[in-house]
Amino acid sequence: MVALSACAAPEDVEGPGGEDSEATFLQLATGSTGGTYYPLGGEIAQLWSDNIEDVEVSTFATGASVQNLRSLEGETEDDEGTQADQSQLIMAVNGVAMQARESAGPFADQPLGSPDDIRALGNIYPEVMQVVVGADSDIESIADLEGMNVEIGPPGSGTEVAARQILEAYGLDPESDINAYDSTFGDAATALGDGTVDAAFGILSVPAAGIVQVSASNEVRLLPIDGAESESLIADDPSYSPLTIDGGTYNGQDEDVVTLTQWATLYTTSALDEQLAYDLVRVMYEEAGEIGHDVGGQVQLDTAIDGLGDIELHPGAERFYQEQGLLD
Repeated sequence: MVALSACAAPEDVEGPGGEDSEATFLQLATGSTGGTYYPLGGEIAQLWSDNIEDVEVSTFATGASVQNLRSLEGETEDDEGTQADQSQLIMAVNGVAMQARESAGPFADQPLGSPDDIRALGNIYPEVMQVVVGADSDIESIADLEGMNVEIGPPGSGTEVAARQILEAYGLDPESDINAYDSTFGDAATALGDGTVDAAFGILSVPAAGIVQVSASNEVRLLPIDGAESESLIADDPSYSPLTIDGGTYNGQDEDVVTLTQWATLYTTSALDEQLAYDLVRVMYEEAGEIGHDVGGQVQLDTAIDGLGDIELHPGAERFYQEQGLLD
């Protein structure tokens, strides 16, 4: 699924059809191999490579949102610790991108060099916070996680950023009130299944393959994120909105559960060619039906620009949305 190609920044080669090069090579920074970003990003990259003349897109695995936003400005490490070239396209949680734009949260001490240069291309799918415990656990609320072993996501991931916000909203200090672990969700699900940890946070698609897998042999429940704590989080961070996960989504989860969602969004910088940006966005939505991943059906034009906040659309994407009637 992953497009395998040589990697070069678009400014290093002539554009599609140019005299000096037969192709433009782009890199898409995704996420950990156990999450949704990596396999989904591979399929989207292949769509682009197959449907845009003289464009080749490759992907690489990363720690996800925070790391990906940094990769727009220079070299970064992939999830194996190997130096990877600068990426021209990234997948990131919209709330984390807003923090990067504002030099807040994980970017407060080490802000991006040019946070105003981030450009949105469009939403990919809803990023739903799912806090998983065993079905027979005594844990009924986020507040009950005090003193527990809790997977909060890899450092720099959107999951980790949101998990810390949520724990603090429930009066828990992530540094001292829980025993925090930072595995990818695939490993976190395994640890939950074998009882090594008591709960696992994950910003994931619904249904999430990792949760489906662990619930096949160990019934699970999802903890609600609602009430005053949810209202406070939404007031502080407009990238959040409430979402209900239907009962029966996972083995052991019999009741509907209210939680929070953000968006997995495609970002770039102002340096990306306008026509290329237009074509990337057009193909992602027009060919979404070819995506085999479970969340392929959630890549929808009518939600493409929801929750972008004050991050500007790339002019090429903006032109496409105007043609589609989403913008005036």
